[in-house]
Amino acid sequence: MSFDQYHEPASELSEETRTFARMIVSLTEEAEAINWYEQRISVEKDKQAKAIMQNAQQEEFKHFGMDLEFLLRRKPVWRTTLQAILFKEGDIVELGTKGEEAAEEA
Repeated sequence: MSFDQYHEPASELSEETRTFARMIVSLTEEAEAINWYEQRISVEKDKQAKAIMQNAQQEEFKHFGMDLEFLLRRKPVWRTTLQAILFKEGDIVELGTKGEEAAEEA
């Protein structure tokens, strides 16, 4: 059985790299699930069904955040970049440029 997250032979990848690949796939799957719930919620007419979907979406969002934090703990340069962007006011593109510059200096 092959796994799409590997672009190199799995046997040649370190355990750390395989775990990283799994977490990237998990992050992607959580983002997809958030999107699917967003679409379902937008068209759902039944209030109880909609509330259940919103609750489920929030769980997916939590999982997305946990996956992201796991990855950021293993890639400090990513954390440096994102710290300049996330939870900041201002132009997102400009913040991104500053984040890249901060990561290059680190």
